[in-house]
Amino acid sequence: MNKNFADFMGKYDHQKMAVAVSGGVDSIALLHWMVELKIDVVCLHVNHCLRAAADIEAEYVKTTCEKLGIECHIFKWCGEKPETGLEDAARVARYKFMTDFCHENNIKYIVTAHQADDQIETFWMNLARGSGVYGLGAMRGVGENDGITILRPLLNVFRTELKKYCDDNNIKYFSDEMNYDPHYTRVKIRQNRHMVQDALGVSDDRLLLAIQNLGRVRESLEKNVEYLVNRVMKNGFALFNETFLFDLSPDIRLKFFGSIIQKIGGDRYQSRLNSLTVALDKLQNDCKFTLGHCTVRRFRGQIIVVPEGQKTSFRKRHGKKYFKKFEKK
Repeated sequence: MNKNFADFMGKYDHQKMAVAVSGGVDSIALLHWMVELKIDVVCLHVNHCLRAAADIEAEYVKTTCEKLGIECHIFKWCGEKPETGLEDAARVARYKFMTDFCHENNIKYIVTAHQADDQIETFWMNLARGSGVYGLGAMRGVGENDGITILRPLLNVFRTELKKYCDDNNIKYFSDEMNYDPHYTRVKIRQNRHMVQDALGVSDDRLLLAIQNLGRVRESLEKNVEYLVNRVMKNGFALFNETFLFDLSPDIRLKFFGSIIQKIGGDRYQSRLNSLTVALDKLQNDCKFTLGHCTVRRFRGQIIVVPEGQKTSFRKRHGKKYFKKFEKK
């Protein structure tokens, strides 16, 4: 068993956890390692009904869990599938099944088998999109989805080690043919990323180290942004002056404003960079507009953000006394 994995999971002793198991080598190895650590675990498998072998794989996951003495729950994503954005839609459906189960069964953690190769591929995908430090930090070891903590303990473990573990222990696993379909961007990167090492001598280990460093920078920035957001939030809305906003450095300003919109509007993800940039340009002058289920207004140098449909009148909403107090800040 990998020491990095064991050390990561050691922080969560005595917690019941759900583990996402597809039947592939990564998640099958993860399941066995969690059993070796004697973690109280329940297995969750989502059959996306996209491939002929999906039912066979679901049955294999169920049989494996029976042999290991683990509770197993299988969900089916049936019905029509979108013609575009299939990967994203499948991921949203998968997490919906799993987080709903965890809420219903008082489970706080879902453990996924995203590993070091996935992390590097995510880095390249985000680099191609022109992402900044937030995207280039790639996946987080600890995240959140719909109030459930998502743990990714394999981000420092490469697939070769997981495959070797399964092969050495005669543990069966499945290979998803979609993982070899160059129609998907991630697969194109997977099939060609060796060129960076071959041509430039930049190894996967060095890329992973850079991603980890970027992740630490992201964490530091996020703590700063969280502090700023908490300063201006009051009873479900945000109120601040234009100097407060535009004195921030451009990167912090974008993240701060995006966090405000996300928190008040309630969206799972922040608004797109282009939308935030346009909004900040508008806020250079008095204006009123909607973004991310929020209404944003600037008036006489003061900026207010409220849930869409609510009033943005400073005095009517907060009272003359409060407004005067705010103006002095």
